[in-house]
Amino acid sequence: MHRPTDTDLDLVRDHTVYACVMGSRAFGLATDGSDTDRRGVFLAPTPLFWRFEKPPTHVDGPAPEQFSWELERFCELALRANPNVLECLHSPLVEQLTETGRELLALRDAFLSRQAHATFAGYALGQHKKLEADVRLHGAPRWKYAMHLLRLLTSCRDLLRTGRLTIDVGDEREPLLAVKRGEVSWAEVESRMRRLAAEADSAATRTPLPAEPDRERVADFLFRARRASAAAA
Repeated sequence: MHRPTDTDLDLVRDHTVYACVMGSRAFGLATDGSDTDRRGVFLAPTPLFWRFEKPPTHVDGPAPEQFSWELERFCELALRANPNVLECLHSPLVEQLTETGRELLALRDAFLSRQAHATFAGYALGQHKKLEADVRLHGAPRWKYAMHLLRLLTSCRDLLRTGRLTIDVGDEREPLLAVKRGEVSWAEVESRMRRLAAEADSAATRTPLPAEPDRERVADFLFRARRASAAAA
């Protein structure tokens, strides 16, 4: 694993355009022992790209549980409907926001497309296989991950139904926390997962989401951000 250099960490400290809290706190699932997961986007100064050695696409730190993407990498992942990145854009807990960050948040709808069905479902399938392996090896899944998988499937279904991504679980908080505490059988959890996946498949056939994200709007935003950074150098 690449360890961030002091220069990498300075990019996060000095050039972050958007920072938020994610994880259980953003999802409305926090309890007394919950960590505070921080995610952010930094805009590497344009002159750094004129060197042979390019700036990093992402940086761990400097704080514990903190991870940031360079703006272009973040946009690339969001255009591919990466679930973790898309959810970042919809966190209700924003900690830092510059003018460029405001423009990024204003583009949230440009990143959303029907591709989310495949990416969310694909991620969910991978997580489900890991939970099944836990059950085979230990007789029970890691309940925290089971809870978050149900949350993700619900978020996917509702996104496909409404065209809007909402990450706070709202009224589902207590039922989901019951899963985390191991108070719901694995058979019942799997039944819920199958139902949510089927509902997402059905919603995908009539979703208001466009077939593709609006790459042109995103590309124009990124170009303007790079040009402004170069002009300020």
